[in-house]
Amino acid sequence: MTMNELAERYVKLTLAVGQHHDYYIDAYYGPEAWREQDKQPLGELLQLGENLHADLAKIDATNHEKSRHEFLTIQTESVLFFIKHLQGEQFSFDEESKALYDAISPTIDESEFDQALAELDDLLPGDGPLNQRMAVFSKQFEIPKDKLDTVFRAAIKESRQRTRQFIDLPTQENFTLEYVTDKVWSGYNWYKGNSFSLIQMNTDFPITIDRAIDLASHEGYPGHHVFNSLMEKHLVNANGWIEYSVYPLFSPMSLLAEGSANYGIDVAFPEHERIAFEKEVLFPLAGLDSSKVDLYYAVQAVRSKLSYIDNVVAKRYLDGQIDKQTAQQMLMKYALSSEQKALQRIGFIEQNRAYVINYNLGQDIVRDYVEQLSKGNAEKRWQVFSELLAYPKTASMMRH
Repeated sequence: MTMNELAERYVKLTLAVGQHHDYYIDAYYGPEAWREQDKQPLGELLQLGENLHADLAKIDATNHEKSRHEFLTIQTESVLFFIKHLQGEQFSFDEESKALYDAISPTIDESEFDQALAELDDLLPGDGPLNQRMAVFSKQFEIPKDKLDTVFRAAIKESRQRTRQFIDLPTQENFTLEYVTDKVWSGYNWYKGNSFSLIQMNTDFPITIDRAIDLASHEGYPGHHVFNSLMEKHLVNANGWIEYSVYPLFSPMSLLAEGSANYGIDVAFPEHERIAFEKEVLFPLAGLDSSKVDLYYAVQAVRSKLSYIDNVVAKRYLDGQIDKQTAQQMLMKYALSSEQKALQRIGFIEQNRAYVINYNLGQDIVRDYVEQLSKGNAEKRWQVFSELLAYPKTASMMRH
């Protein structure tokens, strides 16, 4: 029994579970024949998964394959948990996030959020509810719809050039950019294999100028597109580690994917370089006044202190501690969302549940890991970061 044989069983098991859930399989570029299997009952899949987990425990991995073995074991445990979830078993938010993503979000007191709101109260002009003042303030930084594509393509071009300076990307890598509506997310990368992605941007709500670089980096470079391309290049094609050809959305791989995509924004665009590029390039392309850009980023810096409110609201809502209306009110107060935007976010929580921890907690775990190893050296930061994308680790693997 070899690691490759166990990896093949894992891929087939994961694909079979995907037949019971419409978007469990986020990406797959392995043998097409493996996807074309008859739908099996969840009880049978659970037994197959338990057998696989037991056989993985019998393997004494060599030094070369220790991290491979650990990653595959943790991923298999998440598949087993997801099968139980599909069978209707009930779990708490923290149990779910630990089992699916190998991490638990910290407990945050609302007083920390209140402190950030007090800072924003001083920064934002006008009177009335903070979320309304934020909406008025942000409106002057919205990208006109007829300039969205121009601004996004300029942001993607710059993020791609910056990434290519430090990461050896496959020569054929490319993407298609589309604009869509009626989604619970703001952007999405659909990785198709052979270093090609479909990147979709949701235009349901106005998009502010800072989101151009956020989405270009997160969905593209050095985010999801680069992450998947490097895994395919180094692990699937070079090493023959077929387990990396399948990406189950609700798995520890997503904490790394979302966390690295968020942290990668700062790697590609250190704050002073980002502000300069937006002032000199993106603001003019969008036809926006750049005179208030420093105030805008001061506001964004304080607003970032509120990011964990998603986790707090999701945990309380999914654990039945608060109802939908209270969840909406909390998001309007602490995420400074409009009524409609808060409802969209609740829709995301209902659809993806504990997945919300991957963005903020994932970012913090990846940042801590990379910064600890790179010790503030910018070039070393890129090196550690790209190695993490090419040879993925789960949250617990990054912490030991």
